[in-house]
Amino acid sequence: MTTLLVTGYRAHELGIFDSKHQGIPYIKKALKNRLIPLIEEGVEWIITPGQYGVDLWACEVVLELKQQYPGLKLGIITAHAAPEEKWKEEKQEEYRRIIAGADYYGAVSNAPYDGSWQFRARDDLLLRKSDGILLFYDEDAAEGSPKFLKERVQKLQEEGNYSLYLMHAEEIQNIADEESQRGYE
Repeated sequence: MTTLLVTGYRAHELGIFDSKHQGIPYIKKALKNRLIPLIEEGVEWIITPGQYGVDLWACEVVLELKQQYPGLKLGIITAHAAPEEKWKEEKQEEYRRIIAGADYYGAVSNAPYDGSWQFRARDDLLLRKSDGILLFYDEDAAEGSPKFLKERVQKLQEEGNYSLYLMHAEEIQNIADEESQRGYE
């Protein structure tokens, strides 16, 4: 596997409404823990849809990991042009900083948002361009946008050679619990 798609919940689906939320560092640590072995096994590209939430947190992790793994590349492929234009200024600045560090940035449609077809086309492209997916989705914790992608990935798995790596809320909670215990020792 050389190209890995990383995505999952949007921030609001996790109840996260600002970049200082205490859960974000634990999500990023879980992403890092999952990405390092995959990179060491040959993943060269991490691609993501770049939506606010798991996608952008994964991008931040990849930008950090590029220092340790200089051959690692980051690609962000959005559904439409300027997805950040209606975000708060703070989030827009964060987004622009992240895309500035990406090795590839593009949109499936160069038009502004025009309909759900853009998201389907983006997902089609991301799945075609990747060999596997790291998906933060936990059916027991919360439904949400990752559900539909998981269903599509399961069909791909049945048809051929596509890897699915699921990240669950319990994994992130375990990291938070470990960090908390270390603080008490």
